Amino acid sequence: MSSNLMGMISPSLSNLSFLHTLNLSSNRLSGNIPSELGLLRRLQVISLGGNFLTGEIPTSLTNCTHLTHLELQHNGLYGEIPVNLSYCRELRVFNVSVNTLSSGIPPSFGLLSKLEFFGLHRSNLTGGIPPSLGNLSSLLAFDASENFNLGGNIPDTLGKLTKLNYLRLASAGLGGEIPASLFNISSLRVLDLGNNDLSGVLPADIGFTLPRIQYLSLYNCGLKGRIPASISNTTGLRLIQLHENRLQGSVPPDIGRLNNLRVLALADNALTGTIPETIGSLHNMTGLDVSGNNLSGEIPPMLVANLTELAFLDLSQNELQGSIPQSFGVMRNIAVLDLTYNQFSGMIPKDTTQCQAMEYLFLQGNQLVGRIPESLGSLKGLQYLDMSQNNLSSSIPDFLSTLQYLRSLNLSYNQFDGPVPTRGVFNDSRNFFVAGNRVCGGVPELQLPKCTGTDNSGRRLHKSRTVLIVSITIGSLLALVIVTCIFVMYAQNRMNQQLVQQHVKLSYAELQRATDGFSVSSLIGVGSFGSVYRGTLGNEGQEVAIKVLNLLQHGAERSFLAECEALRSLRHRNLVKVITACSTMDHSGHDFNALVYEFMPNRDMDKWLHPSVGEGDTSSRTLTMAERVGIALDVAEALDYLHNHGQAPIVHCDLKPSNGLLDNEMVAHVGDFGLSRFVQGANNNSFQHTSNTIGIKGTIGYIPPEYGMGGEISVEGDVYSYGILLLEIFTAKRPTDPLFQGGQSIRSYVAAAYPERAMEVADPNLVQHEENNMDEGSLEECLLSVFRVALRCTEGSPRARMLTRDAIRELTAVRDVCDD
Repeated sequence: MSSNLMGMISPSLSNLSFLHTLNLSSNRLSGNIPSELGLLRRLQVISLGGNFLTGEIPTSLTNCTHLTHLELQHNGLYGEIPVNLSYCRELRVFNVSVNTLSSGIPPSFGLLSKLEFFGLHRSNLTGGIPPSLGNLSSLLAFDASENFNLGGNIPDTLGKLTKLNYLRLASAGLGGEIPASLFNISSLRVLDLGNNDLSGVLPADIGFTLPRIQYLSLYNCGLKGRIPASISNTTGLRLIQLHENRLQGSVPPDIGRLNNLRVLALADNALTGTIPETIGSLHNMTGLDVSGNNLSGEIPPMLVANLTELAFLDLSQNELQGSIPQSFGVMRNIAVLDLTYNQFSGMIPKDTTQCQAMEYLFLQGNQLVGRIPESLGSLKGLQYLDMSQNNLSSSIPDFLSTLQYLRSLNLSYNQFDGPVPTRGVFNDSRNFFVAGNRVCGGVPELQLPKCTGTDNSGRRLHKSRTVLIVSITIGSLLALVIVTCIFVMYAQNRMNQQLVQQHVKLSYAELQRATDGFSVSSLIGVGSFGSVYRGTLGNEGQEVAIKVLNLLQHGAERSFLAECEALRSLRHRNLVKVITACSTMDHSGHDFNALVYEFMPNRDMDKWLHPSVGEGDTSSRTLTMAERVGIALDVAEALDYLHNHGQAPIVHCDLKPSNGLLDNEMVAHVGDFGLSRFVQGANNNSFQHTSNTIGIKGTIGYIPPEYGMGGEISVEGDVYSYGILLLEIFTAKRPTDPLFQGGQSIRSYVAAAYPERAMEVADPNLVQHEENNMDEGSLEECLLSVFRVALRCTEGSPRARMLTRDAIRELTAVRDVCDD
């Protein structure tokens, strides 16, 4: 138990021959576990968790054959799990979670027939899950999650664990098909297999075979097929996470029977049909996310009127229609409402005065009309509001300037006219966007035309213009439309040609030959807007990466144009070099767009930070401290160039490890090889347009809080993403790890340990590797400096975040320490 004890565990404890329980958990003890503890033959409990212990687990503990509890979690232990611990046949609890072990799970542990709790979470294990664990007939809980290199398949024998309540194998590098036997463990309450390279389907009878299930987390597991209707029989379910799979079909209408359900996450699948009205009966629901599907129809009125506890609702990127229900105004707990990129029409609900918890409201990319309702002025806690790309009209209401917490406002591409306010959020042009409207005035930075006369005279001017337009003959109007269309088409083609003319021209046939017919063996990446292939050009044998756009994907064409515009004038050693672009037709007569980049032989940072079994060279060694600091500096230099040294600021919008490519010298180059987002142009007009059509979300975990699942982009948002990237580089933990739940994030995880326990949250492989290259003081100094930069970059307030040039200065000092 915690007594703030420091120092080392004395070997003289072995003199206490009658000792039954040794509980020194949650202290500040360091050093090794004395091997002399193996002399205490009567010991039943060894509890040393939550300290700073290092070294190996003594093999002498196998002599303590009466042991029932061996708890060594949250330390810095390394080496192997002693195989002969299987001699301790009375063992009921074995926990080595959060250590830096380097071995596999001993198959001999299958002999521990009395074992009830088996904790291996984040302990750096490899070698797979032994099938012999299926013999642990008393096992209640098994957690091997976040052992990213554990690998192998999930043994079918685990289905024999008929008493198992808790099974967590998330983020463990597992592959193969999910054993059907797991869905027959009727005692299961928690099943978490998320974020593995698995495949399979949800059994049709899952609602009958898992009657006690409360938490079902199978996100990003390669699931196919449909969501079984029988899932409505699992009435104890509190959380369903099935997002990021390939599920099809409709959402089961009887899902409304799950009265205890609090979170339903079905985003980023291929679901069709309508949103079941029965969801409106789930009165305990606090979070609903069905974004990124193909759902159609209208929002069920009951969903809005009855779910008064709902705090998070994301229906974005579907094909929903109709008007937004007026009953949205009664959702007193709603904090985040995202309806972006659907086909909603009509007016914004007039009465939202009860939505006092609202912080994020995103309505962009719909067909809404009318005025902005005055009731929005009563939402005093509103921080992010995006209504861009609709058909809203009238003047911009002045009451928006009274919302003191409003940080970002996007009204671009509507039909607003008249003067732009200058108070509140309108006082800083970086915080609001009004491009694509007929507005005037505002702060000088907007460079809008001056408003003539009073508001009334402005309206008279608008009226006179309307009369003038009406007076134009039908023939002249038609000619104007034709000329406008021709100009738009010309401008888009010209944008492509400008990039192509600067570089060598390549035909479709040449790219086809370079990739062996765009073969699967040449495929190196797949993203939302297309695929990336490795190719070899011509007789010179130049290796390239070729991003081929999927033009059937909504937004892909605009993505191509935006990237062409951004890359047209960019030149920097830490940006991926674009060789050329190709905009032509394939052999079938279909449009074909591609971008050709310099190939990066050392692939991306993600492969180095989170290697999987079979990754090749990237899994054979750990990135050194010097390499990590160098990579961090490279990315910062690239960001500084994008933000401050071009013709206009460029906002990347999707900074993450997989978008940091490494060359032969391990120099980082920022790019995006066909994943989900493209580099954004940021001049006064194109910035607004691109930021709301292809830069909506970025990647979960790296999105700054002010974006709020679709808010306006900014250079400060990139800085936040960079800070998260820094934390990931030096902790080797993804921001989406299952550990970060219940309000915790990778930032809060590191902040809680900073500065006293910085070494504890650092990547164990990095710490172990540098023990022979750096003294402990220098290593800790470097980590503290890096974490300080990362935490300042990830401040909640955009204005409080560190400037890129300051991050470069501090990281340069860290690099000098590493080089010494």
